[in-house]
Amino acid sequence: MIVAVGDTHTVVWHLSGEMRLSNNARSFIEVTAKNGDQIAISSISLVEMIYLIEKGRIPALRFSQLAAELENPESLFVQIPVDLKIARTLSRIDVMQIPDMPDRIVAATALHLDVPVISRDGKIRLSSISTIW
Repeated sequence: MIVAVGDTHTVVWHLSGEMRLSNNARSFIEVTAKNGDQIAISSISLVEMIYLIEKGRIPALRFSQLAAELENPESLFVQIPVDLKIARTLSRIDVMQIPDMPDRIVAATALHLDVPVISRDGKIRLSSISTIW
């Protein structure tokens, strides 16, 4: 069962083992894995990871790790495509509250799935989107 959507940085930090995840976010991810549930990743996060690699902000290894995870049917992570349903859900998110398009798509994915977003992003957290951090 999908219990949350992880934003791009949450996924990167989880894969790298970085301590940038809050204790609450880390604990939620650990419990999700232990329970056999899944965390959704919007396909926009895959695109954003490539962009971050190209800009030298994250190592290419992170994308390889995530790709391997997504190819494993037992993975903690499951990819959710940006489709017509997600696009329509964007209209429920105020562009003034969450102006960054990748963040809006991640938030719309969570709204569509009716689950929270795991995110440190202040604009997402201040919006009406349910968040875990």
